[in-house]
Amino acid sequence: MNKNIIINSTNSQTRIAFTDNNKLVDLFIELPEDQKLVGNIYLGKVAKIFPGINAAFIAIGMKNDAFLHFSDIAKQTEELSKLADDADDTDIDEFDDIDKLPSKNQLSAIKIKKKSPEVSLIKGQEILVQAIKEPTGNKGVRVTTGLSIPGRFCILLPFNRRIGVSRKIEDREERKRLRTIAKKILPDDCGLIIRTNSANQSEEILQEDLKQLSKIWRNIQKKAKESTPPALIYKDLSTTLAIIRDLFNNEINKIIVDDKEVYHDIVDYLQVTQPEVLNKIELYKDSTPIFERYGIEKQIKKYLGRKVPLQSGGYLIIEHTEAMTVVDVNSGTYVQNKDQEENSLKINLQAAKEIARQLRLRDIGGLIVIDFIDMKEERNKNLVYEELINSFENDRAKVHILPMTEFCLIQMTRQRIRSSYMQLTSEVCECCGGTGIMTEKTSYFYELEKAILSIKQNTKYRRFIVKVHPYYYEKLNNAIIFSEKNKLMFKLKIYMKLEIDERLKPGVFRIYSLKDKIDLSKEY
Repeated sequence: MNKNIIINSTNSQTRIAFTDNNKLVDLFIELPEDQKLVGNIYLGKVAKIFPGINAAFIAIGMKNDAFLHFSDIAKQTEELSKLADDADDTDIDEFDDIDKLPSKNQLSAIKIKKKSPEVSLIKGQEILVQAIKEPTGNKGVRVTTGLSIPGRFCILLPFNRRIGVSRKIEDREERKRLRTIAKKILPDDCGLIIRTNSANQSEEILQEDLKQLSKIWRNIQKKAKESTPPALIYKDLSTTLAIIRDLFNNEINKIIVDDKEVYHDIVDYLQVTQPEVLNKIELYKDSTPIFERYGIEKQIKKYLGRKVPLQSGGYLIIEHTEAMTVVDVNSGTYVQNKDQEENSLKINLQAAKEIARQLRLRDIGGLIVIDFIDMKEERNKNLVYEELINSFENDRAKVHILPMTEFCLIQMTRQRIRSSYMQLTSEVCECCGGTGIMTEKTSYFYELEKAILSIKQNTKYRRFIVKVHPYYYEKLNNAIIFSEKNKLMFKLKIYMKLEIDERLKPGVFRIYSLKDKIDLSKEY
């Protein structure tokens, strides 16, 4: 397998692409004005408590207070509310511990039973919290009191004595060996997660990684005691370095970077953490843009639009709403044989793979509804359902998928940690307000005529300046014989001077008196 990390950095953004045999499989974007918050630790102050929604809002020095759900609060200890969290909520590696961790079902039962009276928060209380989800829209960052400090091989869990081993390490003997090492090197009042990269590593290497994490934790404690809330106590690595830390493993052939500063940042980081892989870092010097050279730009334009093509000739339509994301599977031009059921099955199987890839590439989270092409046979429905589940195997986000309904709909949820591709690369259209629809010209002409008629009937004015968006300026003036503007003047017996105002939304117009420039549209 030919797996590479390609990094393109400019003044406006840094893009990190993961490719597998030159195919784009993951994409991260870091904007200078939108720095990564997940992983940061803050000394905050409880601003508001809402038992009705089992949550509190924590002032951490941002425009919007952080959101702390009661399920993200664990046992309180010591003077700064140093709290520990349920271990399975980590967003880095899933892990388990046969000796200490409850089962998934038991853990769910514990969370259901946790009611607000058991949470001892007081307004104004100082509290250490860690960001676990980036802010979206008007929502603040989501935080937890269960602190975790990730390294290359270990994750240190302050005030949590649990030991976990990544489930991706499947060999039982290796898991047993790593758990034994973890118990041996575990610091006081801390827990430890052994990460996937720890497989077959020596005790000395794990201990050195843990030594660095323990040093970070001591500095956090010291700074927390010296600070006044709200205060940033610990800033996690940049998106680029965090990705190198979490995802750079032996399967990656090369990291290719087109920016000297980013290149040296990565080299400096790896000299401390992984000096043996420095030969895999390459500074790109070609005049051809790096994403064009490796075919990434073309893939982004082709596969990250609203319409996503499938190999068979079918396609996906991906629509985003406030409440959910909807994916519609269409057959397009594909007709291989006369058996409609077989055609539908083949397209749906292709779609299942591509949907998993798309959700990962765009980092789409929350509720997702997939409308597959209709199939009648239960066997085929199950095949598509299983294909979808298998396609999420390498997705680091937590995914929950419900079985296909009789109407070939699948409902699923996917964990969202960072802002999605759409949120980072687009904004609501000022013209249509995000609807994708503009006022039809005949409706616009009708509203304009109605407004002028109302002004004429209620005032002495007959001569007007009408300011419109450039789009409707062209429509009102466009004519083979008689323009819409002239038709209006002739019909209403008025004079109208059209002017362009680019600040106006397309469906809006303003009417002023020609002589004294009074805004008549405000009242009429």
